Amino acid sequence: MDLTAWQRICNRLLGGVFKKRARADKELSDNLVKASMPMMPEVYLATVFVTTFVITALGVGVVALFFVPEIGVIDLWESQQDPATVAPCFEWEYWYPDLVDESKPGNGCPDYDTRVFSPALKVLLVAVGAFIVPFAAWKYNKGGAQREAKRRGDMIEKYLPYAASYTAAMSAANATPAKIFRSLAMNKDIYGDVADDAAMVYRDVTLLGYDLITAMKLSVDRAASVWLTEFFQGMVGTLTAGGQLKLYFLNRAEHYMRENRTRLGQFLESIALLAESYIVVAVAMPLFLIVMLVIMFWVSGSGAQMSEGMLYGIVLGFVPLIHVAYAVLVYTSSKEQEM
Repeated sequence: MDLTAWQRICNRLLGGVFKKRARADKELSDNLVKASMPMMPEVYLATVFVTTFVITALGVGVVALFFVPEIGVIDLWESQQDPATVAPCFEWEYWYPDLVDESKPGNGCPDYDTRVFSPALKVLLVAVGAFIVPFAAWKYNKGGAQREAKRRGDMIEKYLPYAASYTAAMSAANATPAKIFRSLAMNKDIYGDVADDAAMVYRDVTLLGYDLITAMKLSVDRAASVWLTEFFQGMVGTLTAGGQLKLYFLNRAEHYMRENRTRLGQFLESIALLAESYIVVAVAMPLFLIVMLVIMFWVSGSGAQMSEGMLYGIVLGFVPLIHVAYAVLVYTSSKEQEM
């Protein structure tokens, strides 16, 4: 994958500055490899720094719009009349028309005053624009490789049980390891990120000329998932000891399928628990609440100070909000299991 135009610009600006430091960062290099992000560490750090600088400049620019003299948001706000003085000044102009002086602020009204922008809000604006936003941007951008590596690891663990079953089936048909990994690599739409690691193994064996054991050892360092690391290490151990890969693949396929069934079982249990709580919180509780309010209205004659707005708020606000919250919970839970 080629670098984007923005990455090339960042690399030209600061790539040389970060080169020595970035290449000495072993953790960053590992995260880039596991995240399958084909770029040098100095390119990544330069992109992070320049992007953070741009976001910081934008944040400072937005804050400056508030503090610019005369045309800034704060000055425009403080140039407006305080709403609390509108009525007193109106009455003053009505009773003392001879004292009205249009050349003075508020036509000379002694009660005239302008709005005051809260000092606490000024401090908050400066803190958010000059400190919080730059820090958050730096942490978010710098953690991009780690987040992507974790995402790939999670996806690999979802696909690996099916990929392991496929390798067991191919091995049972006496296919060579190179053919197995080639077939996996050609079915990325089925086996997801596992296909990318399989493609790297096939490339190392066929294009770079490594033997299978060396290619497996290299893949151990690239693997973003603990499961895939164990899978490759087991292959190395089996080949080194002269064991049969056919039996090893079959054993691993059964093991990963058990783990996958356990994971899916836990997910279904959480969905069942969520459904039970939904019945209680989103169905039974609102009905009980409305019935109780009606009974209180009949008993007390005033609905225990229940207003019409309160009833509308419960029926049109609180109850739909519960349904939306549960819909979001179910959606996020299902997205975690999506393949």
